[in-house]
Amino acid sequence: MRETITMWRDTRMIMLVAVVAALFAAVLIPFKALTIVPGVTEIRPANAIPVAFGIMFGPAGAWGVAIGNLIGDIFGGTFGPGSAFGFAGNFFFALVSYKLWGNLAPLSSGEEPTMDSARQVAELWVIALAGAAVCAAIIAWGLEVLGQFPFSVLGPVIALNNFLAAAVLGPPLLYLTYPRVREMGLLYPDVMDAPALSDASSSRSTLAAFGLAAVSIAWLAIGVGLSVGLGGGAFIGNTAETFGQGGSTPQIALGAVAFVALFGLSALSKSRLPAALSAR
Repeated sequence: MRETITMWRDTRMIMLVAVVAALFAAVLIPFKALTIVPGVTEIRPANAIPVAFGIMFGPAGAWGVAIGNLIGDIFGGTFGPGSAFGFAGNFFFALVSYKLWGNLAPLSSGEEPTMDSARQVAELWVIALAGAAVCAAIIAWGLEVLGQFPFSVLGPVIALNNFLAAAVLGPPLLYLTYPRVREMGLLYPDVMDAPALSDASSSRSTLAAFGLAAVSIAWLAIGVGLSVGLGGGAFIGNTAETFGQGGSTPQIALGAVAFVALFGLSALSKSRLPAALSAR
């Protein structure tokens, strides 16, 4: 995670954080009225942004998305204690995308994300699944910690909402923006300090990337299983009936372990835009 700290020394990265935050919030807020779970989530076409901008802008994309989600909550009328977990969930939505592209061995296209081949789109879908899962798991866990909802009520809804937007809108968004961002010299390899890009070996990054994907998806799946199987929670239930039923101790413990694992695996991995980095 050192690169997420180092980036704050670069004014270009700070500029990218501000731009991503403003854009993400601007796309989120108009859709706040299209509620799926009142006060928690809504139809979010903006969920294509964490994957696409995480891949292009790295840590700046992750911080920008997290801050933009917080702004969206404040001005969209959904700000509350759960917003802290929304901040963390959306941060990791973009960060996982940044860490996974190019590091998934046979699942990776080995190309820049120009979205002009089926392999690139397939790689993006795999990454969108992992990112959607980790975001949903963090938010559902957070509301469980706050004692508001069982994990299984919100986790699957948020994950599906995240994945559909990223899988459908992510490829055209990257197709339209990636070549232009590359021409402007604003991809993360162009603006980040070299030490932040050169610590990890390829094999270590691949192992860490698979670990991140596995933890993200397993946390969601196990969390739902614990909630339904052990806690008797509803699966995508009525939120009015399930409000106040969170607070499961096994669920809270699972989330704490998974959260620590995410930080550790993120620190071990480096992201790789193959053609962009090989040219440097």
